[in-house]
Amino acid sequence: MTANAESPIYLTANNMSIATGKPSLVTMSRGSTHIPVWSLSGGTTGQSVAGIVNALPEDCAAVRVEIVVTTTDKETSPQFSDVYRVHLTQLEDNAPFMDRYKLGKPVQTTLPDAPFHSRTIVLESYYEVDPDAPLWVRIQREPGLPADTFTRPTGLAVVKVIPLNAPPKPHVVQNVSGYNSWPMIQVIGKKLVCTYSRGSAHSIGEDARAVYARTSADGGKTWSEETIVADTPGYGEVTVGKGLDSDGAMLLWVRRIGKDWNHDLYRTLDGVTFERIATPKLKVQPMQITDVFAVPDVGLMALWFAGKYNDEPVHSWGMMTSSDNGITWTQKTIESELTKKDWPTEPAAVYLGNGSILAVARTESGPSQFQMISTDYGATWMRWQTNISDIKASTPSLILDSKTGLLSNYYYERGRGILHRRVVDPEEVFAHPLNWPASETVAIGSQVTFDSGNANATVSGGTHYVSFYSGKEPDTAVLVSEVPAPSAGESLFRGLRPDGMR
Repeated sequence: MTANAESPIYLTANNMSIATGKPSLVTMSRGSTHIPVWSLSGGTTGQSVAGIVNALPEDCAAVRVEIVVTTTDKETSPQFSDVYRVHLTQLEDNAPFMDRYKLGKPVQTTLPDAPFHSRTIVLESYYEVDPDAPLWVRIQREPGLPADTFTRPTGLAVVKVIPLNAPPKPHVVQNVSGYNSWPMIQVIGKKLVCTYSRGSAHSIGEDARAVYARTSADGGKTWSEETIVADTPGYGEVTVGKGLDSDGAMLLWVRRIGKDWNHDLYRTLDGVTFERIATPKLKVQPMQITDVFAVPDVGLMALWFAGKYNDEPVHSWGMMTSSDNGITWTQKTIESELTKKDWPTEPAAVYLGNGSILAVARTESGPSQFQMISTDYGATWMRWQTNISDIKASTPSLILDSKTGLLSNYYYERGRGILHRRVVDPEEVFAHPLNWPASETVAIGSQVTFDSGNANATVSGGTHYVSFYSGKEPDTAVLVSEVPAPSAGESLFRGLRPDGMR
């Protein structure tokens, strides 16, 4: 974990009691092994059990909550999934206990292919605590949700409460007065380049909004003087995507809104001087064109999405390709006439090799991020929802490690102010979008709804750099976190897969 963990505190089944409904405390037996578990129904809603943790370490800032569940039912199979959530609060002196209450997001995982396998499931990655106050923990299964497809009982054996230290504080890129927001970060050689937009509010079309850049040669600790990338009179300009061309120069998509609507592509070799190289005329006007990546035999590729953010079937997404290093672009629509709940927005994508592309996208309606895949260089695509549910208007950013082959998905959970990361071997999720491992906490931002967020990541050597913005309107700051790249030996599937399963 990026937020360093201490020794877990365990609540066994015998340490918990009924909170709601009528779950049963039973003994699960196999041979000479007898384990008490709480039997939670796959058909009856409203069953939960609870316990209290009294001995949190004095120096812990937060806790992670995991459960260990199992089933004795022979019908278990990875074609089924179940769903759990955690309720948390602290019993502080002279304060209503609901002041610290948090209803966790539903967490969906697939079942094992045989009975008596245990699964460790992370239900909460980072809940801030007062170490002096008792922590109340309630675990609830959610058979009433469509994602819980296993109609048989499961057994809750253990709750693990893991104390966490606070994650490292991010570096400040820009915090002058104004709405500094929506950053894009890219490495050119050994230099970090962070571009961002600044205006007076959370508004994309105001004339006062322009695009700026700063560079860093020391991993984001200090930054150069601010330079102007785009400040067109009568237009509001916003950074929406970045990448590299075939020569290693940085490319930057800037959305320009005024009397008309445009997407301008800029190129820079040093992060200081930017040249506009393209303003493509597009049949479908995107809301955004996102990060640029390279696909063999195709050229440069970027995904886009378009729509009205309403409930009508008017939303779409697709891709753009360039065979001349970004000078001209061809647009293709992949899906159209989508409702908002089926609309993947602000997607990030990586090329995996052998024609395979994996993309992850934000959802505007929930309950989880989308995943899209192509096995034929982008000619055709499939789309599913994932089990990544600790989100709120969470824009993903993907980094594929060329040495280890590991894929990192960074995203910011708005409202809670948490920058998350999930790390996986892409082969494990490419055709199995419910198998994403649990998240870890990278950084903490402001606990507001939309005045923070929009993670964007890049890599240099063994370090990932993740930019985001945080604050409260009218003043927000652009920040960047340094995150060690995951190592090849890291346990990636802790907290999601049954013991012994791939």
